[in-house]
Amino acid sequence: MSDMSSTTETAYADGKILKHTTRGVGVITFNNPEKRNAMSLEMWEGFGEALTSLRDDETVRVVILRGAGGKAFVSGADISQFEKVRHNAAASEEYAKRSAAQRALLANYPKPTIACIQGFCLGGGMQVAMLADIRIASHDSQFGIPAARLGIAYGYDGLRHLVSLVGPSWARLLMYTGMRIDSSEALRIGLVERVIPDDQLWGETMGIAQTISENAPLAIKAAKITIAQVLKDESQRDIDTIKAIGNACMDSQDFREGRQAFMEKRRPKFQGR
Repeated sequence: MSDMSSTTETAYADGKILKHTTRGVGVITFNNPEKRNAMSLEMWEGFGEALTSLRDDETVRVVILRGAGGKAFVSGADISQFEKVRHNAAASEEYAKRSAAQRALLANYPKPTIACIQGFCLGGGMQVAMLADIRIASHDSQFGIPAARLGIAYGYDGLRHLVSLVGPSWARLLMYTGMRIDSSEALRIGLVERVIPDDQLWGETMGIAQTISENAPLAIKAAKITIAQVLKDESQRDIDTIKAIGNACMDSQDFREGRQAFMEKRRPKFQGR
């Protein structure tokens, strides 16, 4: 999963979160392969730093999330920390507060996000993947939420996203049993959008990201905002925001560039303004 045209890699959380950019695409790697990329609190916080950096980088138009080592995307929370940071309700609440900020950052991310999933995607890893806009998985990937086997409650936001993707019946089956499902089942129930052969996963994911990065940023932003509003209850939808981003697209230099490029039979060069 390397790209020789990438920028220099930046490390967070003692190297367990890595970030680099390549041709308009930001890449964040969960780099804890010895523990199948299980997330510690330090990794959650490093993840937030990497997300913030890429959010504020004007050259980055789309962000890919992936796991190192080829065995896991994220296998869940680092259970070795539980005795110290999640041993009872009060400690668990503090843990949730410290990691919730990073999940909220991803949930409200202004740029398109893609989860590139190979191997295990479990528990907290499912939360990360479900918060991404698009999930692309390898044939060998496995999905599950083992909360019932650990005696812990999976959070409201995680279950809300699970139900929105797979429906309440499948959410119940996954949660009550703690079962794992393979990539074909995940595709069938709507948990992932595409399943790719293992050796083609990164190339296919990067190809989709590159396509997104070459399209008009304002038009993509409009789609992201509008879809998010569609998913809300009708009484909570912000129609004014939808209208505003639509008007911004129609008045943009990119719209003029798109029309001109079409007439000149060339590829447009969008600037995001």
